[in-house]
Amino acid sequence: MVKIAPSILAADFCNLERDIRRVESADWLHVDVMDGAFVPNITVGVPVVASIRRRTEMFLDVHLMVEKPVRFIDAFCEAGADLLSVHLEADHPTGIQAALDRMEAHGVKKAVALRPITDPRAVLPYLERLDMVLVMTVEPGFGGQKFMDSQLDTVRAVREYIEKYNPACDLEVDGGVDPVTAERLIEAGANVLVAGSAVYRAADPAAAIAELRAAAQLK
Repeated sequence: MVKIAPSILAADFCNLERDIRRVESADWLHVDVMDGAFVPNITVGVPVVASIRRRTEMFLDVHLMVEKPVRFIDAFCEAGADLLSVHLEADHPTGIQAALDRMEAHGVKKAVALRPITDPRAVLPYLERLDMVLVMTVEPGFGGQKFMDSQLDTVRAVREYIEKYNPACDLEVDGGVDPVTAERLIEAGANVLVAGSAVYRAADPAAAIAELRAAAQLK
């Protein structure tokens, strides 16, 4: 089953609770955390995640685009994240392993994320212990970017690795997802779709979610 995860990066932060309510027909809620160092943008932090947790029971899919993410794992787990993704490019492998260890200690689902520049084989040392791999289909940092067709090859490669080493692992994609690209991504092996602009810039976000689901059912 394909899961739809609207990204609050495209929401109206002055009306964030309202905009979360508008997407409750989705499966997950995607929260992009950016530190202004790993990526050239700053978004939200622990207090916002904690506030979101108090206002919704949706599954919180928290994407950490931060340097040395192990420093923040405990705080985001305690704030109410259900799943944390850390970028393989954000720390030395020992730091990534330590971040996954902290997630495991908290009972939070574990994921690693890949920038478009990263070889998909980079997931292999971690894959057997993961709940999800996140493949970025744009360069991380800003919403509303154009989908990178080249990343379909990365999605296919990661799906092959998942089927071989950890079939229960989810494969999420983030960046430029709309009903057209959704079909191609699902065909390539993705089963979790993050959509920001395609949902929140629509006149009816719930209808946009339904359209993404319909696209998923075509594959």
